[in-house]
Amino acid sequence: MLEERKAAILKAVVEEYIQTAQPVGSGYIANAPGIGVSPATVRNELVQLEKQGYLHQPHTSAGRVPTDKGYRFFVDSLSMPTLAHAQAEAVKSFFDRSHGELEHLLSETTSLLADLTDCAAVVVGPTPKSATVRSIQVVRVAQQTAVVVAVLSNGGVVKSTVDLPDDFTDDAISDACALLTRTHVGGPLKGAVFGPEVPDVIVRLAGAAMQALLDDGSQETDQVFVSGAVRMVNAFDAVDKVREVLSVLERQLVVVTLIRDVIDRGLSVAIGSETGVEPLAECSIVVAPYEVEGQQVGTVGVLGPTRLNYPQALSAVAIVSQRLGDRLSEG
Repeated sequence: MLEERKAAILKAVVEEYIQTAQPVGSGYIANAPGIGVSPATVRNELVQLEKQGYLHQPHTSAGRVPTDKGYRFFVDSLSMPTLAHAQAEAVKSFFDRSHGELEHLLSETTSLLADLTDCAAVVVGPTPKSATVRSIQVVRVAQQTAVVVAVLSNGGVVKSTVDLPDDFTDDAISDACALLTRTHVGGPLKGAVFGPEVPDVIVRLAGAAMQALLDDGSQETDQVFVSGAVRMVNAFDAVDKVREVLSVLERQLVVVTLIRDVIDRGLSVAIGSETGVEPLAECSIVVAPYEVEGQQVGTVGVLGPTRLNYPQALSAVAIVSQRLGDRLSEG
């Protein structure tokens, strides 16, 4: 644990470096709010902080920049920040007007997060296997074609088409829909065995409808939505570093594995080498899961340089994950 003065000086260095991306000198720190000591005293404290691994000096006579350890101390000492009023209103407005299919909502949510944080944003979507069925409808759209639609508890919608015999009546379609509602609403999206009391023609349609849903909703891999990746271009001077970071963002399995690993370690922020992904050694990721009906079904996060604005990123990810979960829970 750092002494109070060292902690205040380290905080001032981190905050200034986040804003300017320039090494921070003792003269600036001595005049920063809450410091109240001479530049000479600040210099001595900076030397100690460097020896302890919280700061490093790019070259002789330069100011100091935070290390991963310095950022970690800064993040761990933050009380939960709140989003600026204008940004909070933007989030509220976004979710108040958000409608349509799940995939569109998640894609637009990444754009919202990228705009709020000026970072690359990632949303990992829920899979059908993680949800229960809220409703099922079978609707004739042509003489020999019906559409079957299942609305899931995670906010997802699975739909497909089934073929109908020429003589299949609307009453039979209604009976098949009622059968599927009785056997599947409140349970997972899976096949079912229908009782002998159900007419064979209804069983055939209900079975075909459910199989069509299972075929279209059988996605076992996570859906990953990314927005704002181009913002990483301005975060690094080296072109090769930008290429490496963008390459990681294009590999969905790596992104999902990274996010899950961060959450499994009980972290909301992974800094630099803590990501465990070598090309992201100069990046940080801020993540938060979102829940639907009390069940964690996905994750939102932002990726930026290690000098990203942590208070803003934490508050943005927190409020967006909460509002996204609430929106999906509403159906």
